[in-house]
Amino acid sequence: MSDQDTVLAAWVADVGRELGVDLEVEVGVVLDLAGDAAHAVVRPAAPLTTFLVGVAVGRGARLDDALEAVGRVLARRAAPQD
Repeated sequence: MSDQDTVLAAWVADVGRELGVDLEVEVGVVLDLAGDAAHAVVRPAAPLTTFLVGVAVGRGARLDDALEAVGRVLARRAAPQD
């Protein structure tokens, strides 16, 4: 595990405890999502997108389904417009 991975794992654990959120976070998946949003839209879309996915998952959506939904939006935005 790299230093960055160690720092991020500790951060997630610390913030999770403080928020009363006890779950395993797939850090790589979240970072990939943020990167996709930042590059396809504008940088500030990264935290907004991860927040929206988090709310959806918190309301009962499966993470995979939420990621696919964001992927569909990104694909639509990337498609050539007639």
